Amino acid sequence: MDGRTTTIIRSVDDVLDARAVTTVFQPIVRLDSWRARHEVVGYEALTRGPAGTPWEEPLRLFEAAAERGRLGELDWICRATAYRTALDAGLPIGLTLFVNAEPAALGTPCPPDLAPTILDAQLRLRVVTELTERAIGDDPSALVTAAEACRGAGWGVALDDVGAQPASLSVMPFVHPDVVKIDRPLVQHPDGAYAARVVNAVVAYAERSGAAVLAEGIETPEHAAAALGMGATLGQGWLFGRPGPLPDDVADRRCSLSVPFVAPPAPAGGRTPYEIVAARRPTAEATKRMLLPLSRYLEAKAQDPAEPPMLLAAFQEGGHFTPATTRRYAAIAETAALVAVLGTDLPGTPAPGVRGTALTRDDPLRGEWTVIVVGPHFAGALVARDLADTGPQLDRRFTYALTYDRDLVLDAARALLQWIVQT
Repeated sequence: MDGRTTTIIRSVDDVLDARAVTTVFQPIVRLDSWRARHEVVGYEALTRGPAGTPWEEPLRLFEAAAERGRLGELDWICRATAYRTALDAGLPIGLTLFVNAEPAALGTPCPPDLAPTILDAQLRLRVVTELTERAIGDDPSALVTAAEACRGAGWGVALDDVGAQPASLSVMPFVHPDVVKIDRPLVQHPDGAYAARVVNAVVAYAERSGAAVLAEGIETPEHAAAALGMGATLGQGWLFGRPGPLPDDVADRRCSLSVPFVAPPAPAGGRTPYEIVAARRPTAEATKRMLLPLSRYLEAKAQDPAEPPMLLAAFQEGGHFTPATTRRYAAIAETAALVAVLGTDLPGTPAPGVRGTALTRDDPLRGEWTVIVVGPHFAGALVARDLADTGPQLDRRFTYALTYDRDLVLDAARALLQWIVQT
């Protein structure tokens, strides 16, 4: 798995069959030490395909593997090669190895020939798995499940390229990363309103969670100064070293574990959003007619193109997702990070850009009406339990709670997202 092979490489299948990839490493440093000695706290592993072939560049390699339906296998190969290279070099446990992963690939079985290396790495390396937010719209389960799988192995999680898309800011609390990586263009061009929005959201998350902030693309002292001004404590870029082999003396290096692992959120334990909120907030009784304006207010807060939030809603019955609601949610989905709805008899795409999840008739969530909005700074939740009245729809009664407590809203949102993941 070191990339040396006598196999003639004629296709991407040959690359994968021969495990013919190599790993280079770029140092990650403590920013408060960069002027003095560039104290290295870890390395990011970067994949390269066979030199002199069309698949030498990682982007082309991954595109070709995806075309052949072998993206998950390539992802395992790249990670295993990085682990084996670091293990053979004697990377000490005090230095953190950052390794990229495709969220969907973490849910695919590990090829048997790579399994011993994966196990060896779990025992002997300190790893942070880098995930991107791009999976959240099409498959939120992939990103959430991938983060949980990494933590299950005792490793950390980084959310990569934060700021590349506005949606990444709303994804942060759901992935709950140990490290937030600020995207290269923002570090190199820190002026402007968008950069300010990203920095504010990242700093707010880091302050609440204790996560580290890592700035990418630092190539000049000015970039380093900008990164420090953004609140970054870690840095990466050509100023500190270009990708290459690990240093010959890496096994003798020591570090004070400057990349923290933060405590993950408590699991929902199968509780519904209503049960979570009602356990910590007083409830009241109201008719559907009274609750509809509250629901519409939250939906309106989801229409923020500058800082796209996530909108999660449970409608009980698919029939409650009316044509008017369909139009409203489709409009929200044009800018939101994720719009997901649950209800009986809902199709997978009940409106353009909206992810649907069908509930069974005996699902406990069928008795609840829920609207949750989570953005970088705004968070609100309406949770209501049906009192099973008969009669006119607008006169039906619910017990409900309304909260803008961010931590409580996030707990409820994670629970509802788990329903989407598991259903």
